[in-house]
Amino acid sequence: MASTTMAKINEDQVRKAVKALLKWKKLQSKKTLELQNLNSLSDEEENEEDEVVDDNFIYLQLTLKKIPPKELTTPHKITLPNPFFHPLESFANICLIIDDRPRKSHNSKTKLDVETVQKKLKSEGISITKVLKFTKLKSEYKSFDAKLDLYGSYELFLADKRVMNLLPGLLGKQFYKKKRKVPVPVDLRGNSNWKEEIERACSSTLLCLGSGTCSVLKIGRGGMENGEVMENVLAAIDGIVQFVPKKLNGVRAFHLKFSDSLALPVYEDFPDQSSKQ
Repeated sequence: MASTTMAKINEDQVRKAVKALLKWKKLQSKKTLELQNLNSLSDEEENEEDEVVDDNFIYLQLTLKKIPPKELTTPHKITLPNPFFHPLESFANICLIIDDRPRKSHNSKTKLDVETVQKKLKSEGISITKVLKFTKLKSEYKSFDAKLDLYGSYELFLADKRVMNLLPGLLGKQFYKKKRKVPVPVDLRGNSNWKEEIERACSSTLLCLGSGTCSVLKIGRGGMENGEVMENVLAAIDGIVQFVPKKLNGVRAFHLKFSDSLALPVYEDFPDQSSKQ
């Protein structure tokens, strides 16, 4: 935290916001559980309830002072010290999109297929729930319902960086509208270390500066320790400002929130109204 940027961040304010937010989430989860125990719900009602409480991610909301000069189509990967996905554990619900397009060299070894990828992942001890071919995504997920079903089936999407620029048109607005399930790029070329790439991706968040002043980034989950979330918040802020015009001076505010909570401020830079009087 020795950088000029982080010297301006009040760590005590961050700590209080993290503590209050996680305490609120714990109480909300307890209330939800009690409500479910009191009511006899039908299967459909239970599914609807699950959809409401499914988003257990903690978000860092960035508000800029000015709209960025142009939209950045390629998300910026920011590494966090504490991962909120663990690809070495079987409960991680992750979809990996691979580039199986034919290569100009016509060398079969340069073309990825599901079986080859699954074998390599297994040998590395990496748990990926679904390996999805790019060509299959393009041909079988054209309808809105198919895209929506894919969106709701996995918590994290990883994608071969060679197809990243082609995904927005194929995945649709559901993935990119609120930037909550934008695929994280990974290098799956033959000479890359897949295990390191995937572990790094699972310890990363994505910054997408759009056509407005607000952006949101995943920085944790409800089950994490306070200290882990705080470390991720500080690391995310330090990483974000590297891509913001004028760095921290271009930031109006940072807020911390769950999707269904109030946004708690961790940094604000508003004009001093008293100086104008």
